[in-house]
Parts: sequence; structure tokens; C-alpha cells
Amino acid sequence: MVKGISRRVIVVRSPDPRFFEQAIFLMKEDALHTEGVTAEQVVNEARQAAAGYLRRTSDPKRRREPSARLPWWVWFTLGACAVGLAWLVSGVL
Repeated sequence: MVKGISRRVIVVRSPDPRFFEQAIFLMKEDALHTEGVTAEQVVNEARQAAAGYLRRTSDPKRRREPSARLPWWVWFTLGACAVGLAWLVSGVL
């Protein structure tokens, strides 16, 4: 919900528009008032943050969940053992 507050934003355009058009960063109110910080440094920081995010999320090895590392037959065997144990405990076998 926006309540009439004016915010400063930095828009970083994507070098490859197939996936993203732009990244939008909301600036802290005192970002440019900090001593020694230029507008160019703030824009470069936004670009680095966008590039870092893309590197982290585009690495196929990092996206894999731990459960996806085990072969299917391990999950099949574990499931069969769990069902057999449940039957054994319930007295079916």
C-alpha cells in the first residue's frame, strides 16, 4: 500500500531483455547525503547487486535442491522400506 510517500528509485536496464526488462531499487533516504558517496557510486552498487543476483540464481548447481541430488532408485527404496515398516507395525504382515 502506498500512502503518498515520495521515494527515490534507481532503475537498472537489463543488457539482455529476453528475461528481464529492468531491476528497480528503492534508495534509502540518506543514501546520497552520506559523506563521500556520489550518485555514480550508488548506480554502480545497484548494477553490481543486480549482476550478483543473476550469477547466484543462474548457476544450475546452486539451484538444485538437496533432495534432487539423490537418484530416483534411492527414493524408491526408501519409500518401499517405509511402507513395509508401516505394514509391519500395523500388523498386516
